[in-house]
This record gives sequence, C-alpha cells and structure tokens, in this order.
Amino acid sequence: MESNQLLQIAQEFGSPVYVYDAEKIAHQYQRLTNAFAKVERLRINYAVKALSNVSILKLFKEMGSGLDTVSIQEVLLGLHAGFAPENIIYTPNGVSLDEIEEVAALGVQVNIDNLSILEQFGAKHPQTPVCIRINPHVMAGGNSNISVGHIDSKFGISIHQLPHILRIVENTGMHINGIHMHTGSDILDIEVFLYAAEILFDTAKHFKELDFIDFGSGFKVPYKKGDIETDVEELGKKLTKRFLAFEKEYGRELTLAFEPGKFLVSEAGYFLAKVNVVKQTTSTVFAGIDTGFNHLIRPMFYGSEHYIENISHPKGKERFYSVVGYICETDTFATNRRITEIKEGDILCFRNAGAYCFSMSSNYNSRYKPAEVLWKDGKAHLIRKRETFEDLLHNQIEIGS
Repeated sequence: MESNQLLQIAQEFGSPVYVYDAEKIAHQYQRLTNAFAKVERLRINYAVKALSNVSILKLFKEMGSGLDTVSIQEVLLGLHAGFAPENIIYTPNGVSLDEIEEVAALGVQVNIDNLSILEQFGAKHPQTPVCIRINPHVMAGGNSNISVGHIDSKFGISIHQLPHILRIVENTGMHINGIHMHTGSDILDIEVFLYAAEILFDTAKHFKELDFIDFGSGFKVPYKKGDIETDVEELGKKLTKRFLAFEKEYGRELTLAFEPGKFLVSEAGYFLAKVNVVKQTTSTVFAGIDTGFNHLIRPMFYGSEHYIENISHPKGKERFYSVVGYICETDTFATNRRITEIKEGDILCFRNAGAYCFSMSSNYNSRYKPAEVLWKDGKAHLIRKRETFEDLLHNQIEIGS
C-alpha cells in the first residue's frame, strides 16, 4: 500500500489502527498454491491464530482455503464465517478431552498431540477419524520461542514414542486418517524442513488408511530490507517431487496439507500510530506514540523487529530514535532506529503487522483495543470498531454501593 493511502486511513479512522491489504494476502496465497501446483490434492489451511477477524476468514474462504484452528472458539469463528466443518482442522495443545469431543461432534477434523488423550479419545470414539501430531525433534527455525518441533517442545507426540502410538491404535481400533507435524515459524533452511518431512513419510508408512499428510508451516517472511525468507518456490519443487514419489509408494492418493499463518498475512499488515511527543534526553531521542505493548507486544515478547517508517515525512533527513509506547512499564518498540525526522503529530507505520499482532493485543492499562481496517478493491473497509469505555465495563459485575 502507498503512504498516502495509509495516511488517509489514519485520518478517517484515527490511530492507532491496524490495516490489512487484501491484495497482498491473495498474492501470498497464490504464491504458495503455485509452488505446489503439480500436487493434485493440495489443501491450504489458514492458521486462524495469526489473525482471526471474521472478515479476514471470509476472505480466505473466497480464495478456497481451509482453516487451521487451535481452540473451540476458533472453530466456532470458522463455522460462523461459513467454512464447512470438513474444511477445518483442530490442533489443540493441553486442552481437555471434553473440548476435543465437543469439536469432533461438530464434524471438524481432530488432530491429537499426546498419548493420554489419544488413548482416551480412541477408546470412546474409535470410528471418528483422527490425525496424529508428531514431534520430529527437528529445530527448523531461528527463534526458540516460536519453534515447536524440537526435542524440548511441549507440542506433538515424540517420534520415539511411535511404538506407543501404534499400540494405542491397535488396542482401540481407532481410525487414523492423517499424520501431522509443525516445526514452527522461521524456517531458515529448507533442507532441514525436508529432513523432517522424511521423518513424517516414514511414520506415515505405519498407517494404511491415511487421507492426508500435513506438513504444518513456519515459512519465514522478511522483516527488513535484505532479510532472508523461506524459498517456498524451491521448497515446492523439492517437496512436490518427494511427495508424489511417496504417494506412488504408499499406493493411495493423498492430500498434501499446509497451515500457514504468518506467511499469508504478516506482510499484508500495517500498524499506524501517532507521535504524541518527541523527548530529547542527555543520550537519546524518544518518539513517544499513542500505543504500547498492549496493542503490539511482539517486539517486547519475542524481540521481533518491525520496520518503522515516518509516512508523514517519508523523504526527510534521517535521525536516530528510540520508539516507545505509553504503557507504564518499559515499553520499547525500537532502540536507536534510523527514521526520517519525526515531529509531534506524525504518523509512524509498523510493517509486518498482520500476524500475531492484533490477535495478541490486550486492555492493559485499561486502554481500548484499536480499530481494524481491510483495504480491498481500492477502498478502506472498517472490520472492527475501536473499543469504547462501555467495552471495558462489559461483563464486569459491580457490587456494593
């Protein structure tokens, strides 16, 4: 999107505000499907946790996507958005058997990632198709906070526990129709991902009635100029060749599934904030903005870097700023970042704000959550109102005088 379009949105809807570019989302979706165009049965399941606004979910439905969900609430959002239950996969972690049963009763594909629940569910519902999430013990990413396929991860059933899985399946007579892995975000080396895929293929040989193999996601996107990203085109060529060969070896048509979130929406997102104050200290120039980690926690939580530009004066002289928020704690988005000269009232734009940004926002300091806007067909569409004081009181019960 152009700076003038973003400025118009900030003027019309106020700040802070999240903006999503529908065209960029569609481009990323098409890029991934093109990379695996030779796979006859390809299923892209958008990871709802990245950005769960219903209008975004409907956009993915228009493109033919399925959904990857991690909670019954995300399942219900998907159903509300019009997705058929069979186009939703549910991969929870550490939830109760009751929730899994509730989701299964809706007709949604269940994906189980621990032996205890697998045995309990199989004993009670042997006819219900189940996918099994395997932990391949592979560290495919560069950030330990978001890599979930390594040996110390809480996610998935260890590949070394395969004999236990097979014993449970045999004893319960349950129907296993899918095998799944997810290494987590920031795949830096596709050869490592392909190594993990081989582990999944070897595992799949033990199950004779599979309908699909789900390779999760974790495709890295660039966060700054010159940043590395996952080469999905090369991955598409190499994994397609191996998948088609395995399909022949397996003797049955299979669906190849992915569940990208960040790859599809991260670069499509912009977060706009107004500069409240420029504060010069003895060693630092602070740009204090009208937001904080209550709206964008990733820089503080993950150490993630979001490119920041002054869209009010994009061609000004560059200076060094520490960009900070208004939360009454250390609340730093960037330290000594080179940005064109900032004045009070300017609008700063944070890039790569589509994934895990609004979805991780809160009302800390009793601040309102920001509005969300979808830029589609050359127009700005409000898809979430900015919260009000009444929203803060909603569901609170006042007692006493």
